[in-house]
Amino acid sequence: MSRSVRVVWDDELTSYDFGPGHPLVPVRVELTMALARELGVLDKVEVVPCRPAGDDELAMVHKRDYIDAVKRVSAHGRPDIAIGLGTGDNPAFAGVHEASALIAGASLAAARAVWSGEAEHAVNVAGGLHHAMPAQASGFCVYNDPAIAIAWMLEQGAARIAYVDVDVHHGDGVQAMFYDDPRVLTISLHESPRTLFPGTGFPSETGAEGTAVNVALPAGCGDAGWLRAFHAIVPPLLREFRPEVLVTQHGCDSHALDPLAHLMLSVDGQRTAYAALHGLAHETAGGRWVVTGGGGYELVQVVPRAWTHLIAEVAGHPLDPGTPTPAGWRELVGRRTTEVPPLSMTDGRSPEFRDFSTGYTPEDPIDRAIVATRNAVFPYTASTPSCEPPWIS
Repeated sequence: MSRSVRVVWDDELTSYDFGPGHPLVPVRVELTMALARELGVLDKVEVVPCRPAGDDELAMVHKRDYIDAVKRVSAHGRPDIAIGLGTGDNPAFAGVHEASALIAGASLAAARAVWSGEAEHAVNVAGGLHHAMPAQASGFCVYNDPAIAIAWMLEQGAARIAYVDVDVHHGDGVQAMFYDDPRVLTISLHESPRTLFPGTGFPSETGAEGTAVNVALPAGCGDAGWLRAFHAIVPPLLREFRPEVLVTQHGCDSHALDPLAHLMLSVDGQRTAYAALHGLAHETAGGRWVVTGGGGYELVQVVPRAWTHLIAEVAGHPLDPGTPTPAGWRELVGRRTTEVPPLSMTDGRSPEFRDFSTGYTPEDPIDRAIVATRNAVFPYTASTPSCEPPWIS
């Protein structure tokens, strides 16, 4: 499906490191790139370097006082609680500005490639730091690279950009930065804020013109329920919005093994979602697709496999889920971690779901979540799904 694909990578992207004991361990992206390389996935894409985002680029979404404060922390490594650096979620460390700016620069490089037409799709698996706020670090995130990429494309003249976030946590920072901007449609599918950080992402959060969309799924939701909700909400909205570019965030912490959340997806279910978004990029955005990673804290069993499938899907050469993991990669896992590596690229699931059009079950918590979102964003009840969202003229 894809004419050209870029993967933005620099080994220095692993310098975004909050230290021992922190869940966001950079080995997760190291092992991802190693697995993709060993399986030949990177042979099918153009791997390109990046530069750090400059202050003016960061300031498209962040306050300059905040950027200056992050630089001061970066110089000495001492906390500044006023900006959220020095907390348990966001420990201060020397070099934090440089590491964060490089991740932002990688997502900017992906956006530039897609907007310019140099590539049809572009990926930054180290990105997806969607919790960072204009003047506050939050949820392991210092600079909000997806928002920076979106803001840059808006400055270039983009009239409509859609952002779809499938991380288990609500994409609160991206939503906040574009909440009142009808040029940006944000859609987040996440675990209910009643049971998970950051405590936002209720269906009632719709933005000034209905362009903020939140699907709050109950704890325990697995592949079938998640995919049912995705297909009930995302395709119709993207088809109506007709974005010029689709930006997606692919936190894989929705997996059943993730230690920080409570959804129950498999790698196979996640892979199915990547394929659906790939198809929607071509159907609704002319193939223009900017892709980032995100959360994911099961460092060996989940993140490398999920994001290797992601890169392969973006490249237009999806992997057979039964593909064995290479022996060389398993040996690397043994050297870099204490975990036993997975033997294949599948969890052995065949994700199937019942489409929402087949009927609504009121006692089903997944269906209640779907209806809450549809009723909040579409001016109709579940029985009249043909009505348009309020932002469609």
